[in-house]
Amino acid sequence: MSTVTARIPEETAAKLNALAKATNRSKSFIVANALDQFLEEQAWQVARINESIAQADAGNFASNAEVKGAFAKWGLNVDAD
Repeated sequence: MSTVTARIPEETAAKLNALAKATNRSKSFIVANALDQFLEEQAWQVARINESIAQADAGNFASNAEVKGAFAKWGLNVDAD
């Protein structure tokens, strides 16, 4: 297991302390859990962005009909020509 030191605002530290006390968890547990969730979310977003860039680089774009259909689902009529 690794140790990381970070400077956080006093307000954030107070919230962390309050949550640790309320949940009977350690501050380390809460920070590690929050960091893990954040990293998973960011990794997912980066993967989707890279996938989308690869599709665009390959010329895979939605057709005009697909764009119109997507907007029509929301009740919008757009000129995608």
